[in-house]
Amino acid sequence: MTETVLVPLAPGFEEIEAVTIVDVLRRAEVDVTLAGLEPGPVTGSHGLTLQTDCALDDVDAGRVRMMVLPGGIPGTTNLMEDERVLALLRELHGSGRSVAAICAAPIVLAEAGLLEGEPATSAPPFMDRLGGALTSEERVVRGDRVMTSRGAGTAMEFALALVEDLVGPECAAKLQAGMLAQR
Repeated sequence: MTETVLVPLAPGFEEIEAVTIVDVLRRAEVDVTLAGLEPGPVTGSHGLTLQTDCALDDVDAGRVRMMVLPGGIPGTTNLMEDERVLALLRELHGSGRSVAAICAAPIVLAEAGLLEGEPATSAPPFMDRLGGALTSEERVVRGDRVMTSRGAGTAMEFALALVEDLVGPECAAKLQAGMLAQR
């Protein structure tokens, strides 16, 4: 059974973040499942519609290696108000698996109770909503099984950091060089 990285999409997600995460992880040959909160395509905060692989209810939590939340408004709010998302985050983290979020989405991790005492960051307007996190203004912040990043402008760095953690630094460096990305 292949493990997957789950990227849930809620209406109003941040397109740059979602597409960058999925694209870079798939370039690294990581299995990625793009799941909508409901069946069918999901439209982002700037009108771009993405086809999902499945609905969140169809995801086998036992196969999920990591869950990565793109930000965006109202996408983040929609993720945070979905009890299935919060429960899955808690289940994954509680069983030793990793979670990650970018932009506004780290507040979903805080809502799930996963940032207490963890180093974390978010988009500037959401820094005061990270609960008991040890906040940082670094572009990508790694904690214990938690990774966060600041926003659309840090999406490539975030995605490469995910590759580094999931596949290894050599793969991340190779992708970075091949895409002419800065880190």
